[in-house]
Amino acid sequence: MSAGNTDFKNRIIARPSPNYGDRPDGVPIDILVLHYTGMQSGKAALDRLCDPAASVSSHYLVEEDGTIFRLVDEDKRAWHAGRGQWQECDDVNSSSIGIEIVNPGHEFGYRPFPDIQIDAVIALCRDILTRHDIRPDRIIAHSDMAPDRKEDPGELFPWDRLAANGIGLWATPDITKGDEACTETEFDAMLDRLGYGPNDALKRRIAFQRHWRPADISGKVDGECAAILRALLDKAGLY
Repeated sequence: MSAGNTDFKNRIIARPSPNYGDRPDGVPIDILVLHYTGMQSGKAALDRLCDPAASVSSHYLVEEDGTIFRLVDEDKRAWHAGRGQWQECDDVNSSSIGIEIVNPGHEFGYRPFPDIQIDAVIALCRDILTRHDIRPDRIIAHSDMAPDRKEDPGELFPWDRLAANGIGLWATPDITKGDEACTETEFDAMLDRLGYGPNDALKRRIAFQRHWRPADISGKVDGECAAILRALLDKAGLY
């Protein structure tokens, strides 16, 4: 599935949601937020995202079989992110595009995302990036902008595959020298620079690990976490 493939675009199904508003004048679309649905089925999630009583939506929903639904036009403000912050932005809905990815989530039996679904997510993200100037460090998890209340899309989401296709940041630094350790205070200051808002310190560290070091999401600061964070800051030019 290719982002520039006409067939890919033709297979996006329009399912308009009434849950949206206008974006504020002069606010750029420069953040991409990835979510999981966290419901027992894709149909239930789609129905909720299109239910005016629910007051939630996203721009797109990607089913486990790779089907993509377009719910809200990209030039409109969907209601997907809620309270939170990334970098200088504390009204993420106004600046972002939101993609909901069907998965039951931690509450209903969290499971790996099928390859065909991730292929569709990659194609969709690449297509979105042809229209909007979104830096890699502003392609984030819902849990990155709201670590105090969100876990999605979680530690099973393959961010490394997305980064290999030009979507977002990823780093696998060599830490064999053993010189990457830092204090929690130093680590937290680096999280500030990357973009995490003023949330609970432990929850921020866990959110970071869910995204960039999913093998251990204990929240413990170790040399590997510090090395990854330094490498991400270097790649993003945020040092």
